[in-house]
Amino acid sequence: MGLKPYFGLRGNAILRAATFLVVCPTFTCYGYNMSVAGGLLTLPAFNDQFPRMDTFNTSGALEKENSTIQGTVIALYTVGGIFGALSCVYLGDLLGRKKVIFWTNFITIIGCILMGTSFDFAQFIVARLILGLGIGGYVATVPVWQSEITPADKRGSNVVTDGIFVGAGVTIALWIDLGFFFVKDNSVSWRFPLVFPVVLCAIAMAAIPFLPESPRWLIKMGRIEEARMVMSALFNVEPDSEMITESIHQVETTLAVCGNTNWTAMFTNGEQRLFHRAYLAATGQLFQQMCGVNLITYYATSIFQQYLHMDAVKSRILAAAMGLMQPLGGYLAYYTIDSLGRRPLMLWCAGAMAVCMAVLAGCTSKSAEDNTAALVVAVVALYAFQFIFTAGYSGLTFLYAAEMAPLQVRAAVSAVSTATVWVFNFLLAEVTPVGFSSIGSNYYIIFAVINAIIVPSVYFFFPETKGRSLEEIDEIFAQSKSIFDPPRVARRMQTIQAVRPDSSENASGNDTDHYKEDVKV
Repeated sequence: MGLKPYFGLRGNAILRAATFLVVCPTFTCYGYNMSVAGGLLTLPAFNDQFPRMDTFNTSGALEKENSTIQGTVIALYTVGGIFGALSCVYLGDLLGRKKVIFWTNFITIIGCILMGTSFDFAQFIVARLILGLGIGGYVATVPVWQSEITPADKRGSNVVTDGIFVGAGVTIALWIDLGFFFVKDNSVSWRFPLVFPVVLCAIAMAAIPFLPESPRWLIKMGRIEEARMVMSALFNVEPDSEMITESIHQVETTLAVCGNTNWTAMFTNGEQRLFHRAYLAATGQLFQQMCGVNLITYYATSIFQQYLHMDAVKSRILAAAMGLMQPLGGYLAYYTIDSLGRRPLMLWCAGAMAVCMAVLAGCTSKSAEDNTAALVVAVVALYAFQFIFTAGYSGLTFLYAAEMAPLQVRAAVSAVSTATVWVFNFLLAEVTPVGFSSIGSNYYIIFAVINAIIVPSVYFFFPETKGRSLEEIDEIFAQSKSIFDPPRVARRMQTIQAVRPDSSENASGNDTDHYKEDVKV
C-alpha cells in the first residue's frame, strides 16, 4: 500500500509538512551555497588544486589578476541562477509548481556532485553554472507555491521563514568550513562541504510528490476537480462544500476578466497595473542584494582573515558565529511581519544597515588597523548587519514579490524578480574582490549610501500589504493612477477598514474563512 497523498495530513499539518520537508531544505541549500565557497578560498588544499583563484598566497599584479578570476568563478553560480530563474517565466505555468521544484532540485544535485568531484578548473566552472541553474529555478518557484497554498493571515509568517532557512544554510556552511579546515593537506577539506547539499535536495525531491499542488494553478489549467480535492485537504472541509465551489468560481471569474494570461502581460499596465507591480517586485529584490549582504556572506572568512588581519582559525570561528545572526533575525521577522507589517521592517532595517556599513568603513580604514577597539566595533557591526538584514530583507522580499503579482502572471513576475536577485548577486560577487583590493574600506561607503537611498524609496513607492488578501492587493493597484499612489491608497483602505471592519474580521477566523477571502485573486 502506497503512501497516502499529503502524508495522510489535512489542514495546517500540510502547511507544516510543506515548510519543513520542502521549504526548509531548499532555502537552507540556497543559503549554504551562498557562503560555503567563501570559506574554502583560503584553504591550502583548495588553492593547490585551483591556483588561478589563489589571492591569499599571492601579491601585486598576480593577486589582482587572481582576484578578478576568483570573483568571476564564484559569481558564475549567480549567472546560472539568472537563467534558472528566467526559465520559470515559461516553465512555471507549463509544468506547475511541484514539477519545477522537483526537477530544479535534481539539477542542483548534479551541480553539487560535479563541483565536489572537480579536478580540473573547467569542470569547477561548469559545475558552478549548473548549481546556479537549479537553485535559481526553485528559489523563483517555492515562494509562489507557499503563497498560493497559505491563507492570508498566515502568509507573511509562513513565507518569511524562507529567510530563517537561508540564514540557517549560511551558518551550517560556515561551521562545516570551520570543521574541515582542520583536515590538513587533503582535498576532502573542500570536497565534502561542496557535496553536502545533495542531502538537502534529496529530502525536498522525496517529499514534493506527496504534497499538494497550488490550487490556483490547477484552476488556471482547468483542472477543477483536482483543485477541489486539494482545497478540501488544505482547509479540512468537504470537497463539495459551498465555500470551495464559490472560491473556484471566483478564481475562474478573475481569470476570465483578466483576459490575457500570457507572461507577456506583465509588460503592460492597464487597470491592474501589472508592469508597475512587476517593477515593485523586482525592485524589492534589487534592494535585498544592493544593501551589501553578499559582500559579507560570500567573503565573510576572507574579510576577517585578509582585511581584519585575524588568524585563520579565529577568522573561521567569527565568520561561523556571525552566520547565527541570520536565523535570529529571521525569527524576529517571523513574529513581527504580520503585526508591524512589511514597510516598517524594510524602512527601519535599511536605515540601520546604512549605519552598520558606515561604521565598518570607519573602523576598517588604514588609520584604525592597529586599534583594538575599532576592530571590536567592526566585528559588532558585521554581526549587527547580518541580524538586521535577515529581519528586513532576506525572506521578506520573496514574500513581497509573490504578493505583488496577480495570478495570471504570478510565476512570470516571481521569475523575473528572482532573476533580479541573481543579476545583482552576480554583480557583487564579481566586483567585491576587486573592490576590496582597489579601494579597501571605502568599499563599504558605497553600500552605506545605497541603504540610505532605500529608505525614501520604500516610503514613497511601496504599499503595505500585511493582512491583505491577494484580492485586496489587486484593489490597491486598481485604485492607483500613478507610481506614487499605492502607499496612500493602502493607508486609506486600512483606515476605512479600521473604522468599518468587514464581517470577515469579526468571524471565528478558521482556515476555511481565511482561504475564502484569500483565494479572490
